[in-house]
Amino acid sequence: MAARKELTDDLRLAHVLADNADSITLARFRAQDLRVEHKPDLTEVTDADFKVEEAIRRTLSSSRPRDAVHGEEGEDTGWGPRRWVIDPIDGTANFVRGVPAWATLIALMVEDKVEVGVVSAPLLGRRWWACTDGGAFTGKSLMSPTAMRVSNVSSLSDAFLSYSSLKGWVDAERGLQFGDLMRTVWRTRAFGDFWSHMLVGEGAVDISVEPELALHDMAALDVIVRESGGRATSIDGADGPVGPGLLCTNGLLHDEVLDLLAEFAEDAAEPDETEESVIIVGRRGLPPDESQIPERT
Repeated sequence: MAARKELTDDLRLAHVLADNADSITLARFRAQDLRVEHKPDLTEVTDADFKVEEAIRRTLSSSRPRDAVHGEEGEDTGWGPRRWVIDPIDGTANFVRGVPAWATLIALMVEDKVEVGVVSAPLLGRRWWACTDGGAFTGKSLMSPTAMRVSNVSSLSDAFLSYSSLKGWVDAERGLQFGDLMRTVWRTRAFGDFWSHMLVGEGAVDISVEPELALHDMAALDVIVRESGGRATSIDGADGPVGPGLLCTNGLLHDEVLDLLAEFAEDAAEPDETEESVIIVGRRGLPPDESQIPERT
């Protein structure tokens, strides 16, 4: 099924927005005068975050004046069924520390469904994009696309898992569940942020999951994973970027992962603790027996 023309026009505009964002972020990355502040939730924000979002909002105000805009750093503007969702820099901590794994996330939602998504990571030399019924692609630009397709791995014991942090799972009170998931899969790595989920879309990783995310963190990722043949839900199985968190898989593994991550019933018996789970939850007591800590591979 071909994408609707209005969506392909919106996708082209999203690429223009991403081009402008890249020019700003590349100029500010590792700049000696980069200004860094801390928001009330103690997360970092830079002058580059503000500049990117302001530039995108300015272009949208002239190109799509009837559309609403939701951004990480600014107030919501506009109303109606069409809403652009912007994360000016996903991976701001990386950006601040000089790590080149960060991206600008741009999405268009119509009602409650994400219809267009672009993720641009200029220092990785990569961009990922999709629109509903138009497929998902990756490349350096719209003019050099490579089709994306998720893996066909069907067993958790053969699956590659990527995540962002262990502490987030402990804070979400699902450290034991996440430990069980880590123990069950073949391989784990913490690529983190947008990159984990885009690797699922490419078929390089089979599962990516984060316990707590906001709409601007998830919207663009949602449609790209779906259009690459995968599935994207909350960690409780709700479709769309509604939270809590985001689970992306190749589809074949999704229900099994949801079962492992499910909240324990209030009247359930305390689960057996695996070695990995104890390490993740960080229980403190006697010094750990080093012979019981899994070797790194």
